[in-house]
Amino acid sequence: MTLLDLTRPAPASPRMTTLPVAIIGAGPVGLSAAAHLVERDLPFVIFESGRDAAASVRAWGHTRLFSPWKHLVDPAAARLLAETGWRLPAPERAPTGAELVRDYLEPLAALPSIAPHIRTGTTVTGVAREGMDRTRTRGRSQTPFALRLRRADGDVEEMTARAVIDASGTYLAPNSLSSNGLELLGLEEIAAEVLPALPDVRGRERETLAGRRVTVVGAGHSAANTLLALVDLAREAPGTAVAWLIRNRGAVRVSSSADDELADRARLGSRVDAAVARGDVTLVDRFEIARARRAAAGIELIGRRDGEPAIHSTDVVVNATGFRPDLSMLRELRLELDDVVEAPRRLAPLIDPNVHSCGTVEPHGYRELMHPESGFFIVGMKSYGRAPTFLLATGYEQVRSVVAWLAGDAESAASIELVLPATGVCSTDAGGCCV
Repeated sequence: MTLLDLTRPAPASPRMTTLPVAIIGAGPVGLSAAAHLVERDLPFVIFESGRDAAASVRAWGHTRLFSPWKHLVDPAAARLLAETGWRLPAPERAPTGAELVRDYLEPLAALPSIAPHIRTGTTVTGVAREGMDRTRTRGRSQTPFALRLRRADGDVEEMTARAVIDASGTYLAPNSLSSNGLELLGLEEIAAEVLPALPDVRGRERETLAGRRVTVVGAGHSAANTLLALVDLAREAPGTAVAWLIRNRGAVRVSSSADDELADRARLGSRVDAAVARGDVTLVDRFEIARARRAAAGIELIGRRDGEPAIHSTDVVVNATGFRPDLSMLRELRLELDDVVEAPRRLAPLIDPNVHSCGTVEPHGYRELMHPESGFFIVGMKSYGRAPTFLLATGYEQVRSVVAWLAGDAESAASIELVLPATGVCSTDAGGCCV
């Protein structure tokens, strides 16, 4: 393992200084990184796999965030937007994901200082050092990164970068429905009846769900939001039956609590509790899924309940089991990840879900996000690995610190300026933004 000087980047070769910083993902944190790079006058390029910036947020745009506008805008982005006459929407109101895109992320992505540098419909499939696999050491930190790119038309190309900020999030990498974490046996057989987290229950997916037996699998806030939307749908569409399948005795993360730092989150838990108590939602707890199969009438989830063999029958499954980082494209890099949550090793103790919840994670920056691969950083929701909670404002502070370090401003990079509000600015399992 290469020892790192954590105080400053390695001296850059003349060629390296002419190359851009590559940002993977044009979501809230990726665009925040771009804003800070603009202010530092450092060249950059953003690769976004979706057709538009903030593609993942658009996918769950019908969902309302827990946090108000005043906690959802990066300071550097706000400064750039202010030059165009942009004003922060109602500071105390919590927007939907669609409103966050329309009123903040789209204007940010459209800025003349950012828009020309965004390449949409471009998926990063691999990151390495130019001409080097992960086993070669000599001159490694002075060698540009090579990013392999696949465009929407199928063409493949490579480009070089001086540094890489991976803000690709986790929304496109859901956890498995299987309780052991491996791909669910029989998934291909039922795939057409499995929806991702946060489906648009009363909009885009209404026809798929109305009048059918729907089972939501997962114990987080994405599951809770979906369950409540399904309860509303069931009132409108007779025959809609809602089940909630979890592997523990209770869903601690969505249970109501009088001391919850976010009032909207506490109300969410109370509403789900009430729906279960009324019988609007059938709770199937202590169920460990092992496999699935298509049956004569719908599909079956097969496993054990409270240690005994069990089968749960349904028509549609919503996978709200959370997310994990897709690390496949980083195989040729030298990473230092925690064995359990797959977060950067120095960050992992600060975000351990067995100890921390939203609002209790200490502010952190480039030091905690560093890897043996100098100049490479995982930021945003992906930096939290499999940990289920993410502070969006912390993501903004992460990239502020990282960009300062890349610019050679060691003092600013080490000065973590985030002040956590008493109410928190919280995301649960929506892949990088607050729900």
